[in-house]
Amino acid sequence: MPIDFNNIPTPCYVIDEHLLRNNLELIKQVKEIAAIDILVSFKAFSNWGVFPIFKEYGFGASASSLHEARLAFEELGVKAHTYSPAFEDGSFTDILTYSSHVSFNSLSQWRKYFRVASHQGVSIGLRVNPEFSDSPYDLYNPCKPGSRLGITTEQLGGILPEGVEGLHFHTLFEADSFALKKVLAVFLKKFGKFLPKLKWVNMGGGHLITKKNYDIPHLIHLLKDFKNHYHVDAILEPGSAFTYQTGYLVSTILDMVENGGIKTAILDVSFTCHMPDCLEMPYQPAILGATDERAGKPTYRMGGMSCLAGDSMGSWSFDQELNPGDKIIFEDMIHYTTVKTTMFNGVRHPSIGIWNEASGFRLIKEFYYQDYKNRLS
Repeated sequence: MPIDFNNIPTPCYVIDEHLLRNNLELIKQVKEIAAIDILVSFKAFSNWGVFPIFKEYGFGASASSLHEARLAFEELGVKAHTYSPAFEDGSFTDILTYSSHVSFNSLSQWRKYFRVASHQGVSIGLRVNPEFSDSPYDLYNPCKPGSRLGITTEQLGGILPEGVEGLHFHTLFEADSFALKKVLAVFLKKFGKFLPKLKWVNMGGGHLITKKNYDIPHLIHLLKDFKNHYHVDAILEPGSAFTYQTGYLVSTILDMVENGGIKTAILDVSFTCHMPDCLEMPYQPAILGATDERAGKPTYRMGGMSCLAGDSMGSWSFDQELNPGDKIIFEDMIHYTTVKTTMFNGVRHPSIGIWNEASGFRLIKEFYYQDYKNRLS
């Protein structure tokens, strides 16, 4: 049964449970066949209202802060693999409470914290920088010259620091298994000498396993071969893959304006507040029932409801003229959306709901004035 968008109050993020479960099942199969650990990356998705579904599939969690680690412990029921560019004295002890693994971004951070982490029984890792990435976007390239992320082979030298049980590299962005193969080859060339002394290697995120035509047998072969050859545990934390193409941002047209021959539909959502990656990358999302601009068809720019002049994007073409009150449904709006939203301008924050084919739409979360007010003082 398709989603009945007409009966969903807007603005609202809608997770399709069937699509979500398809992704979770596929990732679980990779986890089990390759005999590796796969972590839910909270920086990409932390809508804990659907974590009861995630718990059915047995994944761990990766965290980038105390709050994410605590949420993993409280709502997913697991201790996190935690990494941060730098840890703070005031929160590090609490981070250890909620973490099974901690990776340090620099040798100075390792020197400062490794003893207390060891005493708490937490497995210690270092984030390394292979100085190689095939990411097409500098914004998402942690290996660009001057990067603040990770320890280079020159900085690490020839000795593995005391207490280190794992290495963590994270260089990919929405990549395939062949990109991982390239990075892994560089990693082994630069850091492979340390593997006999390690228990685990975290290959980070950016693995878009659930994308159509992803070569899963190649990924599994790559991971098995790595494990069999080096006898260390392999870990992946594919942020986007869990919720890739599993839901929508449903909006309503509030007004239509025209200037210089461009028609703009003013929506009850905002690109800068609710779809920030669209402006940061930038990229143009898909709209259900729309196409790229086509001559002779009704064509519109989409405008957000914040006061930011650049809070707009376009153009899309439709089969029919649009009018105030029509629904606009943005596709693939679950990963890296709800975790990055803002309440700029006090714009009404989209609700969050889930769609189930058997029971229909269920509202999980609504946001009110107090949510906006309590963010500040």
